[in-house]
Amino acid sequence: MKVKIIDVQDAVGTVLSHDLTLIDPESRYKGARFKKGHAVAEEDIALLKRMGREHLSILELEDDEVHEDDAALRLAASMKKSMKKREGFSSLFSIEGPSEGKCGLVAEADGLLSFDEESVHEINKANDWVFATLPDKIPVSKGETVAAWRVGPLVVKEDVVRRAEELVRPFDLLAFAPLRTALVTTGRELWEGRVKDAFLGRLEKKLTLYGAPLIGHEIVPDDRDSIANCVEAWVAKGAEVVFCTGGMSVDADDLTPAAIRHVASEIVFRGTPALPGSNLMLAKKGNVTLLGVPACAVHADVTVLDTVMHRVYAGLSITNDEVRRWGVGGLCRNCKPCNYPTCSFGCR
Repeated sequence: MKVKIIDVQDAVGTVLSHDLTLIDPESRYKGARFKKGHAVAEEDIALLKRMGREHLSILELEDDEVHEDDAALRLAASMKKSMKKREGFSSLFSIEGPSEGKCGLVAEADGLLSFDEESVHEINKANDWVFATLPDKIPVSKGETVAAWRVGPLVVKEDVVRRAEELVRPFDLLAFAPLRTALVTTGRELWEGRVKDAFLGRLEKKLTLYGAPLIGHEIVPDDRDSIANCVEAWVAKGAEVVFCTGGMSVDADDLTPAAIRHVASEIVFRGTPALPGSNLMLAKKGNVTLLGVPACAVHADVTVLDTVMHRVYAGLSITNDEVRRWGVGGLCRNCKPCNYPTCSFGCR
């Protein structure tokens, strides 16, 4: 690459080789004030100087070099080729940019973001690339930017761009299913009316994200057969997800795990390396999901239950091997929303 340096006073008529950024500390604005291809006019000179530009760089690329804008657009084109579709949507994502050499991936629907984390890591192994995403497996809203990428230098080699094109993998946006849901609350103190159930309202609020109906709620005492029979009854009535709250610890009266085991055809996991919610349990009875929910979900706004619910209502299978990797990022900071990159909770 050849670079020609021009004094800004002599730049009238010069065509810009890249975007020029304006940063205004007072208004906290940062953006491309002059775009690549702009022909500098006389009235631009004063603003360019206020932007700290005393000189302009004019680039002349070699045959094996790629401009930052073109690099970002080429990666965008590779992503678009692999994009999945969902019924009712022509495209799940749109591409914004490039601006200041950066392109963004914008959700065109609500849903659960899903992508191959390893492909992003592989692209970022090349120091010239910057590829940033939201955490995998979190709910996102229409219009939200879920990923953005650019190269660091103004110009990169062709092989750097080609490698990224080969590594990029599809991003997906999974629709939430309105699964018919039932709640079984356990505890003699609740069954006898000495204590009021506090989880019902929380569950109803959580279900609104997925558009899922709560078809019923029943309170039973701490008795394995009573809990198991109630779960069986809701399954027979068409429930696709059954929550069992209370009795999930290790005390003598904590019989909910035993009741779930009695009903289930498969135990997916019992316990998670995440806090709060380490005593969470997930099982299956055929196609019906059974969830044993620990007491922390009654008083904590966000627990690892939310992580699991996002996957269940998006139709994703969960394995014990996956759950055992949730320890890193599995300590909730109670931030709303959490911005920790490897957070397991998906609390957005």
